[in-house]
Amino acid sequence: MVIRRISLKLLLVGMGLSISAMVNAQAPSYNDLFSHVKLPSPMPDAAFGLPPGARAPSQVLEGRLDLHPSPGDGFGTVVDTKYNSVRSESGWKHLPPFSIDFVQDGNRIIPAQEGLILTSSLEWNLIVGHGFAWDQPGDHEYTRVALPFALIERNQNCVHNGELTFLFSNTKQPAISQVRYQITQETCDYMKINMWGQVPATYSHHSIAHADELKSSFQSEMEHRIPRKPLSDLAKDYPNAHFDLPALLRERKHPADATVYGLYVNGVNYASGCPTRYGEYAFCDEMRLPSYSTAKSAFAGMAMMHLGELFGPDVYSQKLKAYLPDVGQKNSWDAVAFTNVLDMSSGHFQNAGFEHDENGPEMKFLVDESLEDKLKDALLPFPSKVPPGTIWDYQSHNTFLATFGMQKMLKEKRGADADLFALMVEDIYKPLQISAGMMQTTRTDNSLHGSPAGFFGLFYIQDDVVKLARFLNTGDGVLEGKTVLDPKRLRESLFREPGTTGLTTNDPRQVADTVHYNHAFWGRHFTRLEYPQLSCDFWAPYMSGYGGISIVMLPNGITFYVFSDADEFIFNDAVLETNKLAPLCPAS
Repeated sequence: MVIRRISLKLLLVGMGLSISAMVNAQAPSYNDLFSHVKLPSPMPDAAFGLPPGARAPSQVLEGRLDLHPSPGDGFGTVVDTKYNSVRSESGWKHLPPFSIDFVQDGNRIIPAQEGLILTSSLEWNLIVGHGFAWDQPGDHEYTRVALPFALIERNQNCVHNGELTFLFSNTKQPAISQVRYQITQETCDYMKINMWGQVPATYSHHSIAHADELKSSFQSEMEHRIPRKPLSDLAKDYPNAHFDLPALLRERKHPADATVYGLYVNGVNYASGCPTRYGEYAFCDEMRLPSYSTAKSAFAGMAMMHLGELFGPDVYSQKLKAYLPDVGQKNSWDAVAFTNVLDMSSGHFQNAGFEHDENGPEMKFLVDESLEDKLKDALLPFPSKVPPGTIWDYQSHNTFLATFGMQKMLKEKRGADADLFALMVEDIYKPLQISAGMMQTTRTDNSLHGSPAGFFGLFYIQDDVVKLARFLNTGDGVLEGKTVLDPKRLRESLFREPGTTGLTTNDPRQVADTVHYNHAFWGRHFTRLEYPQLSCDFWAPYMSGYGGISIVMLPNGITFYVFSDADEFIFNDAVLETNKLAPLCPAS
């Protein structure tokens, strides 16, 4: 990094320019940020980026930032297929009020709370990411800050990405300018919006407890990030492969709706850019992504494997009834085991047609916020119709019930303060160096102490996605020399244990009998009958999420991932194209 800055300085001097001349010409000026302006539209997202050669910050941001948003900021609906007239209510149209502490490490700004921040808003929660601080000419001895943040729909998993910027001083008054912000991108099938404005804020400069710990954690996270290169570098790194980049999204009718996509190959994350409706996102590495139902695998499925390793494989066959509340048809759950609900084969349904119950009028469960309502609406509307383990029927409430049951099981074994998600954080996510912003999950009652959802509600960055997939794809469940996932259960989940390929799904979008589901993971069977160019048949296990999210873990060690909101779940060409980089079939 030092060499790069020296080289840049020499280059600029040779051009007759100075470092102080290097500013982001698109960024709001000092006068803009200290005056009340009504903005007609969002700016280019690049306006929030750290300019090349930016001067080191002369001041340190450490203290509390309070935002005081108000109605009347800019708002534009791009897509709204869920709320319609509700969108006219003002709460959707501006940021929620919130307070957050920050510390600074060099030119990096670190929020003291990096995960999900619960607000008083009935519409929005949010996540704030790592940003930058720097000085530039014309800012009158104030230091400039820019940060990524994401609005999170309350009790849902949609993520709307944006940036904010402001000027601050620890010695001058006022201590802070107004805060310029905008939202111009999302992974959200039913709601796409632009939101922008400039709002008043206050800044209180004071020491933050555990500041050194926050900086150390940030430094460790940065040091352990997987190397990231643009997808175009595949041609440079694998010149003889003749890799066809368009193949990654070729089968999709709406490739422009992909938020990000990429390939993990031989220790490198080859990733797309992060386009928005106003150019490239200024913090692509920090862009938050929703898990949706990939959480069924990355949280609930993995949690069951972890409990199996901790307490023995008998936990899979334990009956869920012992952990369910005494409501409704509890007695009809006598034969249903944990493994049945994680396999989507509880035998309880209204209609076993593909996602009929998931999208049907009975599914109040998906919008319930309280634990009491969520449990009631996961149990009452769905009678027992067939023996468990016989028919696959996709229902998110199955995973919620499994997660609720695992939570109660853990409390019985570890004490009343035990928490299933906290267990996963300490035993798996932290050792994997998952980002601090993913260390919280959506819970019932819009509360940090609610019951973890399990079926959705994680918030990744690209690095998290690749690390989770890389760990799972090794198939041994070992972290830092310690087995944390039951290896046999993991092999079954990855469709690598002979005779355990789960149940056939009834997805009409796929070739018949090629997609199965096992232990909260999907598997696509690629055969020589379907693809004669292959020299073997193999399974491609994957995690899948609402709207068009796929994380595919391949037998050649490569992971393909795509986050989209066009309701497209096809990746066959992408899988087959990776054969040029590493063979999908073992040498005969």
